[in-house]
Amino acid sequence: MWIVLLILSGLTRAAIPNAMLRGMPFLPKLPGSERSLTSFNGTTLPPITTVYYFDQLIDHNNSDLGTFQQRYWMDWEFYEPGGPIILMTPGETDADGYEGYLTNETINGLIAQQQNGATIIIEHRFFGYSNPYDNLTSQSLALLTIQQAVDDLVYFATTADLPMPGGDAVKPGQAPWILIGGSYSGALTSWTMVNKPGIFWAGYASSAVVEAITDYYAYFTPIREYMPQNCSSDVQAVIAYLDGMFAANDTAGIQTLKEAFGLGDVVHVTDFASALQYNLFDWQSLQPDVGPGAMFFEFCDALEVKDGVSAGPQGWGLDNAIYSWGNFWNTTYYSYVCGDENAETCLGTYNTSQSFWTDVSVNNADRSWLWMVCNQVGWYQVGPPEGQPAIVSRILQPIYNERQCVNMFPQAFAYPPQPTTAQTDTTYGGWNVDIQRLFFANGLRDPWREVTVSADGLNKPSTPSMPIYEGDGFHCSDLITENGIVDPTIAVVQEAALMYMHEWLSEWKPNA
Repeated sequence: MWIVLLILSGLTRAAIPNAMLRGMPFLPKLPGSERSLTSFNGTTLPPITTVYYFDQLIDHNNSDLGTFQQRYWMDWEFYEPGGPIILMTPGETDADGYEGYLTNETINGLIAQQQNGATIIIEHRFFGYSNPYDNLTSQSLALLTIQQAVDDLVYFATTADLPMPGGDAVKPGQAPWILIGGSYSGALTSWTMVNKPGIFWAGYASSAVVEAITDYYAYFTPIREYMPQNCSSDVQAVIAYLDGMFAANDTAGIQTLKEAFGLGDVVHVTDFASALQYNLFDWQSLQPDVGPGAMFFEFCDALEVKDGVSAGPQGWGLDNAIYSWGNFWNTTYYSYVCGDENAETCLGTYNTSQSFWTDVSVNNADRSWLWMVCNQVGWYQVGPPEGQPAIVSRILQPIYNERQCVNMFPQAFAYPPQPTTAQTDTTYGGWNVDIQRLFFANGLRDPWREVTVSADGLNKPSTPSMPIYEGDGFHCSDLITENGIVDPTIAVVQEAALMYMHEWLSEWKPNA
């Protein structure tokens, strides 16, 4: 079941008419199955889909503003007194549909099962229905910061009375707390343990995007390295052709290329170049057991298989690549991305009257996430510098994304802002993180690898107090138990994590 749901989570991303948001560092969805649960002493437990509410501070710098209701979910089927409390936020998304992370279908539940712990999923402020205010205006979103999110986790751990028996006596100091996260929430795990040491006894950070970077062209490096080489060669040929025409100001040639993809109505060449990224973003939805039916592989097969014959490593060449890639957009991909919308409405980013830019209603993860991107983390997925292989057009530079920050938040930005990435990395450690009992797990084929502690060239040492493990997986693959069955390199990561958690928890002592 979880395999299908991971694929479906990729489909929901397909409906986003904005390349910057299609490449969000999202956690794979894993809903909880409806089954009866019992505690270790045989007591029937509430379904894991039961929603609980915590009175969270609206502003940790001004308690006079009061509280808002923050949603959370909890499972204590494995819990025995003295066991750990395992906390996770799914990060930049509505937390409905992530209840599976309470169970032993994930590393969270495996740790709970091994250590007799309880698991909690808590919704991030300004995502889903955990909102300090009833709108997502710039004024409200001023309270959506990394620091407020860090403080939310700490305040919950130190003040929440949990719904299980004895849940009012398991705060840090009374019980060991473990913070788990993946992707952005994996970074938040690291950032929280750096910024507020001593609250969480241990942490597990999967595909943790700890280093904020404005110009994140390296997102596409693992994709280019691990996608079929013939497919990469032909994509590079088309991108080089587009960039050459752009440099020569060949507007007629660019128009002809757009029309080959059925995108002749896309007005701006930057939006066309952005649309060509979409096929590459599908890579992020891959997992070790996802095969030829995945959209990414359908795309490469469309380019590289002719009459049952696959191209060699150099691909079929430019002319065939334009025809085949364009045909794939015309026959399959356009409807997948845009449905019935016209091309400019779906793919254009210059008409600021569209509801995509103006909708300030809650539970709009795209808007909330863009606020964080524009202000603090960047991660703009753009073309590489000259001299490096390019599967993404160099027409795309950070200003393309920064302009969209003004589109979405004109009240906050009079001109394209540069995110404060250097300040973020200085404040929360970034690649320089050095904290005890924090386990990092990464994937070799993860497009977010280059902002994790496993980035190429970083050579950050793995130590017994802060282990760094890397399997052959994709984004957050190690969080899912099933992936360790499919891929033995992921099993090594999961087994190491369980070993370290056992060791670290054996060292914990309650406060006197």
